[in-house]
Amino acid sequence: MKRTIKKVAVLGSGVMGSRIACHFAGIGLQTLLLDMVPKGFEESTKPAERNKLVNDALTAAIKSNPSPVYTKDVIKKITTGNFTDNMKDIATCDWVIEVVVERLDIKQLIFEQVEKFRKPGTLITSNTSGIPISMMAERRSDDFKKHFCGTHFFNPPRYLRLLEIIPTKYTDPSVVDFLMNYGDLYLGKTTVLCKDTPAFIANRIGVFGMMSIMNLMDKMKLNVDEIDALTGPIIGRPKSATFRTGDVVGLDTLVKVAKGVAENCPDDEAKEIFAIPTWLNKMIENNWLGDKTGQGFFKKSKGAGGEKEILTLNLQTMEYAPRVKPKFGSVDAAKPIDDLKTRLKMLCSGSDKAGEFYKQFHYSLFSYISHRIPEISDELYRVDDAMMAGFGWEIGAFESWDVLGVAKTVDAMKAAGYKVAAWVDEMIASGAASFYKVENNKRVCYDPASKSYKVIPGGDAFIVMKNFENQTVWKNAACRTYHLGDDVLGLEWNTKMGSIGGEVLEAIQKSIALAEDKYKGLVIANDAAQFSAGANVGMIFMLAIEQEYDELDMAIRMFQNTMMRARYSSIPVVVAPHGLTLGGACELSLHSDKVCAAAETYIGLVELGVGLIPGGGGTKEFVLRAADEMHEDEPETITLKNRFLSIATAKVATSAKEGFEMGVFRKGLDEVVMNQGRRIAEAKKSVIEIFDSGYVAPAQRSDVKVLGRSALGALLAGINGMRTAGYATEHDSVVAKKLAYVMCGGDLSEPTLVTEQYLLDLEREAFLSLCGEKKTLERIQSVLKGGKPVRN
Repeated sequence: MKRTIKKVAVLGSGVMGSRIACHFAGIGLQTLLLDMVPKGFEESTKPAERNKLVNDALTAAIKSNPSPVYTKDVIKKITTGNFTDNMKDIATCDWVIEVVVERLDIKQLIFEQVEKFRKPGTLITSNTSGIPISMMAERRSDDFKKHFCGTHFFNPPRYLRLLEIIPTKYTDPSVVDFLMNYGDLYLGKTTVLCKDTPAFIANRIGVFGMMSIMNLMDKMKLNVDEIDALTGPIIGRPKSATFRTGDVVGLDTLVKVAKGVAENCPDDEAKEIFAIPTWLNKMIENNWLGDKTGQGFFKKSKGAGGEKEILTLNLQTMEYAPRVKPKFGSVDAAKPIDDLKTRLKMLCSGSDKAGEFYKQFHYSLFSYISHRIPEISDELYRVDDAMMAGFGWEIGAFESWDVLGVAKTVDAMKAAGYKVAAWVDEMIASGAASFYKVENNKRVCYDPASKSYKVIPGGDAFIVMKNFENQTVWKNAACRTYHLGDDVLGLEWNTKMGSIGGEVLEAIQKSIALAEDKYKGLVIANDAAQFSAGANVGMIFMLAIEQEYDELDMAIRMFQNTMMRARYSSIPVVVAPHGLTLGGACELSLHSDKVCAAAETYIGLVELGVGLIPGGGGTKEFVLRAADEMHEDEPETITLKNRFLSIATAKVATSAKEGFEMGVFRKGLDEVVMNQGRRIAEAKKSVIEIFDSGYVAPAQRSDVKVLGRSALGALLAGINGMRTAGYATEHDSVVAKKLAYVMCGGDLSEPTLVTEQYLLDLEREAFLSLCGEKKTLERIQSVLKGGKPVRN
């Protein structure tokens, strides 16, 4: 049957339930959120009192940070109610998701009610993380069992991309296929098919990793600060590393999962690792559970001067003390290496205490994951997918093993007393050197069951640039241009934070020229953690501090010319951003033929923060769009003022959908791609569609209406008001006045039609003059040193 989802019911409005409801509403679905009638209001006839629990939970979710919604109007799609009065309303829903407390008896009571009111064929799933899915299906009807399985979201559901799908033996295979596809395509998730084993995949491996680290810490006499320094971004893991993650998740939750594995997996060869350390039991007794109780491994405090500080728990004395920055020679030597795989190899070859920790940690992890195949998954790539999407690892465990060399590491593991599963030895004996490799631009993965390599499904929908390295068309030190097939080129760069400097601008120009010569078009994207934090401010600072204004003028002209080249080339240029897309990266998006943005794209023109105005065509483009948006029903200055404020306040969209509200993205042209992994494939498809529809390069505009003095006076008055009220510093107002001058087209006596180049020249002159301002240079310097601009 063809299944569509129009309305979803979420049963349970706790932290997970309310946020799952927000995520479904965020993708445009009508959502029904239900919970209990609060105690004391059972006899009340007032909906506000009977629904107080669910309404309070939803209000708290909407106010929480990070926000669970893409835009604030999402709340309009959520209807609240209670189990007593509104369970009947699930009859209108296509999917019912249970997210109540982790008790089997309570879940079964809820499912009894669901069975009474659901229409046949309705999907029913549970978000449980600790109860076997098969146990919840018992005593239910055949239709219920057929349409029931586990759908385990990770918290927060909007941001963590993992969705584990756990069928029972009764679940119809078509239901599983539907959920795997729907979660990927519409919810933007990495959907991972799991077996109904304790903790499923991600928590089984993730909690093992944390418990293994705790064991190693005790064994090697390391402390909390040292472990978090060793297990964070330096090895491609989140900043929360190990113990900060424990505090965020909740130590009671961590202990519950660990005990659950130890009790329910008697054949787990490493079950002793899940034994709870004495100091952790003591923390549970003290109710030091992490963020939820105000203290765990870390505690916020106030110093002698009233300033905030974070204290770390000493696990020997059980007392808190100021954090101490750890010092490891091998870590300090590896930090400057940007490439994670190269860095990982260097760290694991270290001869100091950190190097020994990394060896032991990886040996333990590799041994464990080898023995989990086929227990928790038949396919090893699912384990890596789960850990990257659920725990934020940059690369998966099997991929890390590849990086360190499979055969070489197995020999070292055996010498150190660690065992690997028999299938790994068989793989090495067969001559297979790695778990993953690339064949015909597609990533393949070793399959232990067939003892061969198989293509990872979804390869066509999930284009990974590096898989096309053997089809490199052009490159320089920072960039590569690939042939992505079907006569489409793809450009990516690997600078720090995706910064855009001379090499990147050269690559954009060269890639467009190559595409114009014999291809259909160009996709600009990358597979890094962020798309781009903007222009290379270090280069700007260096030229400005040395007063090389001719060089600086040339650099700005090159940036502007490159953006205009993207806009007016004879082939379509499609940008596929994700994550941070700031400053110059936003300007590139503004000048593309189309943007295929990941839902989690944080885009904006932020140059005001460092005392500059957008100088790569961003200011010009906002003026042009404001001119096109002006209409007779409102004063012309309103549209321009809104555009001005977006730049003057350095506003950044908190999602791609908010990017449309800001006017960075164009309605009816640009699109949001829910699954970040699909955006490059969607961009490639767009290039082909635009080209095949008879693409004609647009002509540069000479009819951009600027308002001159009539708008300039209003903007300057607003700036002075902001300064007087204390919302802007003196230098903020200096920069904002320059911006206002450019956006009004200068000191013109009346509204005038001008060319794009006229606006670009004004923009460049203002940018250059601000580079000579002492306070601007102070701001840029503070960004280069500490990552944040000083407020001067």
